[in-house]
Amino acid sequence: MHRLALLALIGTATAELLPEKGLVIDLDADKGVTLEDGDKVAVWTNQAAVTPSTKEFVKRDEGRKEAGSGRPSLVKIKGRAALDFRQQELVCMDEDAFDGLSTGKGHTWIAVLAVHEQREGLKDVNSFFGNLRNGEKYEGIWGCLNDDNTPWWGARNGITFGRFDANNPKIEVPAKLTSDKFHLLAGRMAAGTGTVALELFVDSAKAAATGEVPVNAAANPSRMAIGQERDATSHPGVESFDGQIARFLVWERPLTDEELSTCFQALELDYLKTE
Repeated sequence: MHRLALLALIGTATAELLPEKGLVIDLDADKGVTLEDGDKVAVWTNQAAVTPSTKEFVKRDEGRKEAGSGRPSLVKIKGRAALDFRQQELVCMDEDAFDGLSTGKGHTWIAVLAVHEQREGLKDVNSFFGNLRNGEKYEGIWGCLNDDNTPWWGARNGITFGRFDANNPKIEVPAKLTSDKFHLLAGRMAAGTGTVALELFVDSAKAAATGEVPVNAAANPSRMAIGQERDATSHPGVESFDGQIARFLVWERPLTDEELSTCFQALELDYLKTE
């Protein structure tokens, strides 16, 4: 779609430009945010047309010394609402809803986010989302930043444990994200069995890095977390990122190149046009 035509639609029809087929997560900081204690987010409601078990991403106190300390805050950045995560997380409590993303269906995720300086934790693991299994070989998917705010992501198939190897690849881009400015990040995993392609996109619908991973249909990922790589009740916050998320979307299928390009144009104009 021509850029001017898109610009005319932005503001009233952004959602109409995003494919509905396969959309399983649509977290929008302008919608569905339940606050408590002022600006603390207790619930972030999924705007996708999904079952009740995946409608809510909720605060998680288990494992934390101070109740409520895992809640992100609702803020404004460049005039847009965003959730500010400081080694915090919100978790969808459905254990199995997102297993198919890495066990054969493929997927696409897109995040509109800004970064802060990352604080000390597990080296180069600062996750802004993930549904890794909480134990054993930690299979699932995760999107992360290195300590210097260069982005990476990957899928872990549960065949072996490793950080990193052929079954646990790290797809990364050396370009450092600029602090306190929205960026568009996306990842795409091809559908199918055998070895499939992985792609990482940074501020462009053209892949900035590629890789591959063998698909394990028997893998058993876990709950989807936003702001962290898993429902990490054993050490909450240790592998979390510091930054702000305005929009987070996941499709349970690989979008086509044309669909991905349209999504990037729409989200860029909606979130980056005022910068």
